[in-house]
Order: sequence, then C-alpha cells, then structure tokens
Amino acid sequence: MLRASLAAVVAAIALILPAPAGAQQLHNVLGPAERDAGWVLLFNGHTSAGWRGYRRDSMPAGWQVVDGALTRVAEAGDIVTRDRYKDFDLRLDWKIAKGGNGGVMYRVSEDREYPWETGPEMQVLDNARHPDGKSELTAAGSCFAVYPAPRSAAHAAGEWNHARIVVRGSHVEHWLNGHMVVSYELGSPDWERRVKASKFAAMPGYGRNADGYISLQDHGDEVAFRDIRIRVLP
Repeated sequence: MLRASLAAVVAAIALILPAPAGAQQLHNVLGPAERDAGWVLLFNGHTSAGWRGYRRDSMPAGWQVVDGALTRVAEAGDIVTRDRYKDFDLRLDWKIAKGGNGGVMYRVSEDREYPWETGPEMQVLDNARHPDGKSELTAAGSCFAVYPAPRSAAHAAGEWNHARIVVRGSHVEHWLNGHMVVSYELGSPDWERRVKASKFAAMPGYGRNADGYISLQDHGDEVAFRDIRIRVLP
C-alpha cells in the first residue's frame, strides 16, 4: 500500500513538472511509476484502438492519427472510449485550429442523439476567435454553459494545452494548464439551478449518469489530442 501511494505521488509530480531544458519530451507513453500508480493510456500515438464512433462500432474515417495526435481532420462525428468510467483522473493535451471549437465529455451514455445531451463537457476552444470565447461561461476549460472558466487560462490556437478532469462521486474538477478553473458538485442545489437556466434544462438525463464513456467532440473544426491517459479512482 505504501509503495503504491509513493508511486502515485511520483507519477503526479512527473505529470506536472516540465521536462529538463534540452530534454526530448516523449508523448503517448507511460513510465514505470505511472503504470504502478494505475495510469492507463487511452491513445498510444499510433492507432485509434480503444475508441469508436458514438453509437457506432467502428472509428469514423474523419479521425486520424497525425504526428502522434488523435486528430479530427474531416467530417466524422463524436467518438467515445470503448470502456465506461465512473470515478477517474483524466489527463490529456489538446490543440485547436484558429477559430475552432471542440470538447471533452464524460459520463456519457448513448441513449440520446449526441453525447453532450447526457455528459457534461469541458470546453475546447480558441477563445480569441470563436464567439463562445467572449463569455467565460462557454470559454475553454468551462463546464460548457454551466460553470465558467477564466479566459486567460487557455493558450492560443495552434498551441498545446494540458487539461485534467477529475470526477469522484459527485465532485468534479476541471484543470487547464496547471490551474483548477472549475469545481462543482453534480446534483447540488447550485448545479440544479445552473442547469435549469441553461439549454440542458430540456434534457432530463444531462449529468445524471453514475458512469459512462469519455467522448471527444467533432464540432466541425480541426482539433488534436495526445497524451490521453486515465487513472481509475477508488
């Protein structure tokens, strides 16, 4: 137990600290300490294994592996993990095209037409050029249209952003580039009030799933993801 706890601490520090100057950073790989701490890659940098189209058995051709990143390059639709997750720590890098829009959704089920009708979304966005970037309620890092995130937290279009989503029971955190930008409790009075005031008020299943798929959104723009890793939380 002590060894596992120490490994978890070492892995967490390794994910936060920058690589030494001059060192070549490796992507889409796990070190021994990370594996010992329970981290699992959801993307190996070479294939889209572990992913499929939303409500489909296969992977849409519009998602391709480009330069070691899982990239939306053409019309494709949203994709989801093949496994479902309940409580987890999800970390990934994302890069959006100029004026682009995307998202990462969690605890998604497939009983509605789109993933965002059931799973809360961490917004992926070019804040400077997309209209959604004018409001912190829909800016990059926000729980889209429910909880705001500071516009200053995101890097410019074309640059990599490091994102983290922690879900444990009803508690959810969004982290962007080392800063916690959103924290909320699913089902709390504040959550219910905010959902009721949003477009999700007409979606009774929104944010209600105890577990579900991780989903990457095709919003019509080029967006890339790498270093996608997850650790299931006890």
